[in-house]
Amino acid sequence: MDDGERSPLLPEQRDGTNGVSPAGGSLGYLSKPHSLAPFPSAEEPPPPPYSPQGSPDSGSAPVISCRVCQSAIPVEGKTHQHVVKCSICNEATPIKNAPVGKKYVRCPCNCLLICKVTSQRIACPRPYCKRVINLGPVHIGRESPEPQHQPVGVRIICGHCANTFLWTEFSDRTLARCPHCRKVSSIGRRYPRRRSLLCFLLFVVFAASTAGLMVGTWTPAQHSKGIYVAWALLILLALFTVARSIYWRCLKISDPISNVT
Repeated sequence: MDDGERSPLLPEQRDGTNGVSPAGGSLGYLSKPHSLAPFPSAEEPPPPPYSPQGSPDSGSAPVISCRVCQSAIPVEGKTHQHVVKCSICNEATPIKNAPVGKKYVRCPCNCLLICKVTSQRIACPRPYCKRVINLGPVHIGRESPEPQHQPVGVRIICGHCANTFLWTEFSDRTLARCPHCRKVSSIGRRYPRRRSLLCFLLFVVFAASTAGLMVGTWTPAQHSKGIYVAWALLILLALFTVARSIYWRCLKISDPISNVT
């Protein structure tokens, strides 16, 4: 009785895995497994760091290349737009096709313009550019609603900046504003010469009238101050006409090149 109470409940033989001897299998204990997966050793390289862009659960943000500086432009949340602006060069880059009946044109100053597909010329709106881009003739099909027509005008060399532009406003006033420098010049010398001569004749008339009025009313003017107002008015008219005569005389002349039909 004493030997039974002193005997251990479990056998003394144990293994290093679960602390239970194989002999204890009759008591309901699990046996030792045949093989276990080895733990990684310290010499094995660590796993690569986690990258959100490389994760299959998170897609990378879509980007496009800038057409001017080739920088990457993120377009996430901007897919409803037709163009996006680069944060490096501040120029626009299209991400969609132009609307129906429109087309994109890139100015040499890198400004992105949009115009009709039938446009043959387009002007850059930037103040320091103001360049007029000739797009060439556009052949329109029969199904197009746009009428077939060609511009009629005269090619002009500007007398101020020496750039070429198309002048289509045929009238007696042969004045044209250059789209490049925005200055006015005359097409030919006939019109400014006639205007200068007319203003000079008016100056002669007003000058003679002023001189005659001053001589004839010199004494009465000392008693009536209103006569001085008439003198001042005639003097101003004479000065204005002589200034306009000088303006028309010094107006720049632009020369035509050839007709466009």
